[in-house]
Amino acid sequence: MASVDLRKQLEDFLTTLNIDTICIDHPEVFTVEEMMPHVSHLSGIITKNLFLKDKKKKSLWLLSARHDRQLNLGEVAKHLGVSAGNLRFAEESLMLEKLKVGQGCATALSLFCDQHQSVTMVLDADLTTGGHDRVYFHPMTNSATMGLKPEDLLKFLKEINHEPIILNFD
Repeated sequence: MASVDLRKQLEDFLTTLNIDTICIDHPEVFTVEEMMPHVSHLSGIITKNLFLKDKKKKSLWLLSARHDRQLNLGEVAKHLGVSAGNLRFAEESLMLEKLKVGQGCATALSLFCDQHQSVTMVLDADLTTGGHDRVYFHPMTNSATMGLKPEDLLKFLKEINHEPIILNFD
């Protein structure tokens, strides 16, 4: 299914939940650095997202953190109770299978497509308790950025049965 269709389905779903969003269309981007010139005027926090797997247990996680957060996969693995050597980036084919999005598009919002709850959401605590007006993610495509209020992000995740593990990286 095309990312445009998925984005529309996501937007319609958020509307049914009475979730107010701000959405900025921009050229396709693959890194936070490429995206920043298009979103630096927004009030809130931009996220970076890592699609991860445990090599041995075949577990999958989607980690969303502040864009400026330095993350160490060994530390993340410890928080998740995984052997550091087994935690790695998942391949794009898994992302396409589970989240229906490709490289650069896996965000908390793409969990909308994870009907079987096969991916565990992991949130940087700062996204929900940092006092940000909005938290920004790609909405099924990396040619747009969508902002939600932190409490609406949690509402969305609860509605799609992806209650997050919240980790404090400070």
